[in-house]
Amino acid sequence: MEVTLRGLVQIESTPAFHAKTRSVRLSLWQIAVLTGLFLWLYGPILVRLATQWRRDPNFSHGFFVPLFSMFVVWHDRARLTRIAPSPSWAGLLLLSFAMLVLIVGHMGAELFLARFSLLLALAGSIVLFLGWNFFRAALFPWAFLILMIPIPAILYNQITFPLQLFTSKVATVVLASLGVPVLREGNIITLPSMMLEVAQACSGIRSLMSLITLAVIYGFIVERRLWARCVLVVASVPIAIIANSVRIIGTGLLVQYWNADAAEGYFHSSWGWLLFLLMLYAVHRFIRILRRETGTLS
Repeated sequence: MEVTLRGLVQIESTPAFHAKTRSVRLSLWQIAVLTGLFLWLYGPILVRLATQWRRDPNFSHGFFVPLFSMFVVWHDRARLTRIAPSPSWAGLLLLSFAMLVLIVGHMGAELFLARFSLLLALAGSIVLFLGWNFFRAALFPWAFLILMIPIPAILYNQITFPLQLFTSKVATVVLASLGVPVLREGNIITLPSMMLEVAQACSGIRSLMSLITLAVIYGFIVERRLWARCVLVVASVPIAIIANSVRIIGTGLLVQYWNADAAEGYFHSSWGWLLFLLMLYAVHRFIRILRRETGTLS
């Protein structure tokens, strides 16, 4: 009887084992095919994107964006694995739309559209093979990938020039109020000892893109409340502008009262980031103090 039961167990368990093996092999086959298609379609785009990250300091933060997205997925792996796959054919529509955006991007020589189609294709693949529930659970790391794509050149120029003028005006007014003889023509600040040009890198757009990325990462690591994370991200915009204005003012003061070489060296390149971090931390501390005092925010 014992031998018979063992035989029955072996007979009944063998088909289940093979079915599970076929399922795993099918999943690996799907992953291999999808990976090959993605590399064929987006390989050159990814190479050019990484090259721009390496060469353009305005978007050097792009290297950290996919790494952090993968970290978030790994951090939430227990929650994601509990979601039952529910494939949806709607993902095929998203993939079709992604291919349309890719074609339009190539025809119009618009790098942003071609690169953004990669994210659309990734979303479509997730919905097609895993379902909407899984995509909603992975929405944050997917949306965070948008920050790795440099903004379109036409939008970049539209934002940069007004910020250059604004930063120049603020620096001129403050320096004049501190007793420094100063004359401004556009984004050129003339001091008695030298001339300062508020370049694009000093206008705020570089620090704005990088600081938004930093604020999202900071909020995810140290905050659990969604509203507090959103406040930190929104606050990063005025923080970037104010910190750059303070950096230009400090540079002008160093040029006037100390040494021009020192102003263009460590202070100009490093203190900006220090101001960003200090001001971001100050906003976070204010949120925590406000929560303790009111006792109503959750």
